[in-house]
Amino acid sequence: MKGKGIIMGVLALAIVGLVVAIYSSVMKPVRFEQDFYTRRDACALKLKTIRVLEEQYKLTYGKYCGDFDTLVNRLLTEDSLHIRQKQINYDVIPEDVSVNDMLESEAIKRGYIKYEEVYVNPIAQLREQKKLDYTDANGAVKTFTDQELKNLCYIPYPKGTTEKFQLEAGTIVNNGFNVPVFECKIDLKTLMSDLDDQLVRNKIAEIERVSSKYAGWKVGDMTQAITDGNFE
Repeated sequence: MKGKGIIMGVLALAIVGLVVAIYSSVMKPVRFEQDFYTRRDACALKLKTIRVLEEQYKLTYGKYCGDFDTLVNRLLTEDSLHIRQKQINYDVIPEDVSVNDMLESEAIKRGYIKYEEVYVNPIAQLREQKKLDYTDANGAVKTFTDQELKNLCYIPYPKGTTEKFQLEAGTIVNNGFNVPVFECKIDLKTLMSDLDDQLVRNKIAEIERVSSKYAGWKVGDMTQAITDGNFE
């Protein structure tokens, strides 16, 4: 009886082990798909923000930038964006007059409002316009800090990596004109290098076979004047 009990115990353990192995085998591709979309979303947040910076850089300097350090540092440190800034001359407005109740053209004519040509900091304006706001995992709305902007160049996965997004900028000829373009991207092989290699290869092959698209995440394009992201 004792021997039979031992055998039964061993069989029970073997069955449990088999169930665990089967469950792990079934769940492995499921977890991989979850990781795939989690990493896509993390890349999308960074790539969208890089696009915002590139568009502000182009508005400020007339071209896109192909170097992360130059892109972020110039936008952070230079009061270089030329804008027309509205000024309300409260000192000359009578107490019984509200500029909100009259046409702006009339307010300008009376000297209540004027516009000045000024230079402002590009990042400060983006923050004022709420273009550097994002929603974190807990649903809280935050604004990218200076350090977070400097860290945009690093891909979000694998955790702790120092691998950077690939960034390029230049011009193409479109209808006889030189048009600025940029592209920022990361391939899936690099982004998912800490996951099961065969599953990564299968995902890349699936993307290339089904859609012939770039097997990774990107925004902009060096061959056409677009700033779309393939995650959108």
